[in-house]
Amino acid sequence: FCMPPGGPRQFQLPYGVQFLEDREKKRIFVLVGSGNHNWRLIYTDGRSLKEDDKDFPTYYGRALAQWQGDTLVVDVTGFNTKTWLIGVGTVHSEKLRVTERYTRDSYNTMLYRVTMDDPEVFTKPWNAEETFRLRPGERIREYECIENNEDLLRIERLLKDESVFKRPATNN
Repeated sequence: FCMPPGGPRQFQLPYGVQFLEDREKKRIFVLVGSGNHNWRLIYTDGRSLKEDDKDFPTYYGRALAQWQGDTLVVDVTGFNTKTWLIGVGTVHSEKLRVTERYTRDSYNTMLYRVTMDDPEVFTKPWNAEETFRLRPGERIREYECIENNEDLLRIERLLKDESVFKRPATNN
């Protein structure tokens, strides 16, 4: 029950995110202040996805990035199927491909645009957008997931009820 948020959902949690750039090794660490002290690694060194990477899907996928002007464009593949993309219950297959665009439009803000494409689950790609704000002096908030979290059990029961996902009939 204490699974990482994965995918774009990592940015919807209230515990903060921090980006750390390692210019020498050409990679960016994304520290996510949720659950089990999660982190992502985005490679900016021009590498390609190795064939053996495809055999080990992860919660955050494999992220390869390049700069296009002032925008960092991140191509992410190799997700497992255990995460939700946005909100509650947005499922996907291992064929999910996420394209993230990070543009720092001022010192205090960064625009995040994301496209999610999964031909096995979605009828077409879909987009989301968010603005991140720099909060000087803030720190990543720690959240500990506890094993007896009753909300998780309630959500699990709801997910087993197919009527939750069906639209009610209308009398039009």
